[in-house]
Amino acid sequence: MRPTARLLTGSALVVAAGLVCAPAYAGDSDGLEIVPSSAVPGGQVTVNTDACGDGGIAQGDASAVGADSFTLAPSTHEGDAIGQFRVPPSAQPGTYEIAATCAEGGRRVTGDLVVTLTSQRQPVHPRGSVKTGVGGALGPDPVQTAAGVAALAVAAAGGTWLLHRRARGDGI
Repeated sequence: MRPTARLLTGSALVVAAGLVCAPAYAGDSDGLEIVPSSAVPGGQVTVNTDACGDGGIAQGDASAVGADSFTLAPSTHEGDAIGQFRVPPSAQPGTYEIAATCAEGGRRVTGDLVVTLTSQRQPVHPRGSVKTGVGGALGPDPVQTAAGVAALAVAAAGGTWLLHRRARGDGI
């Protein structure tokens, strides 16, 4: 009876977790996905939506940021329409609403684009040493480095001495 109770309890928990988590994985049919969501003036922006259905075409409007209109055409992803526009070099920092209107049905979807003066995707150059936990030959403490080198030298000298005694037949 105990295994049955565990099975039923586990099943109930899985169903409850699925009901709670399901909305988090639902499609984004209510909005416009803007990639990257933060762009610099002169940057290329890709816009896509699944609000227009299979084979849907939409007319995009980026006039809020000072760009021209653009077309969203069906993409290779089923049910998605995708388009691109360039943020004008004269665009000022701020948050702008980008919209798209479906050709069939006239449904309008929107999304926000943040224009910044600096790119958030600048390359990061590594600094310092790699923290592997094993230590390094040129670690920050020269005393520990010297102690390690001394220990290795003593071990090498001792090993050589033992091998030399063994080769002469003195016994160990």
